[in-house]
Amino acid sequence: MPYVAGLPTKQLELARELVPGATRIGLLDDVTDPKARPQRREIEASGQKLEINIIPAEVRTAADISQAYETFSTGGAEVVVVEQSSMLINAGQVIADAAAAKKLPTLYGYHEHVEAGGLISYGVNLDWCYRRAAYFVDKILKGAKPADLPVEFPDTLELWINQKTAKALGLKIPPTLLVRADKIIE
Repeated sequence: MPYVAGLPTKQLELARELVPGATRIGLLDDVTDPKARPQRREIEASGQKLEINIIPAEVRTAADISQAYETFSTGGAEVVVVEQSSMLINAGQVIADAAAAKKLPTLYGYHEHVEAGGLISYGVNLDWCYRRAAYFVDKILKGAKPADLPVEFPDTLELWINQKTAKALGLKIPPTLLVRADKIIE
């Protein structure tokens, strides 16, 4: 599950497109995952440039997610961005339920969250990452030296939208997002 520089900033911009004029955006921050640190730094830096107040809620386990959404709600968050981390992808249903309970639009980095009932995702396709990893394992098993293989990063990002969740939140997805969506769950 790679960290792609620039992706957190784009997610922040999409969150503002989802909730136009949002000035208070929550950040679900997995403090146990090293990939989360650069994401948080990037979002906080972008938030300053865009004059957005970032409301971070640090979590260590899925059991912390409900309290994090309470923090977002009491802090006046208008939309939430979820970092890309191993623990948070595995807690997709817990996050979707907490977001629904607090009626907070939430943007994710993995489409698996949208399939679990989340609202919108923009990020890499993990299936592609797994297939590429298998490709490199095959090369190594056939004798290629790992040091001779190129480092690859995903070059395609996907936008998924869950219209059922949008309706449940009473949110109308902007047409500009709908036309760019790679997948819409009705």
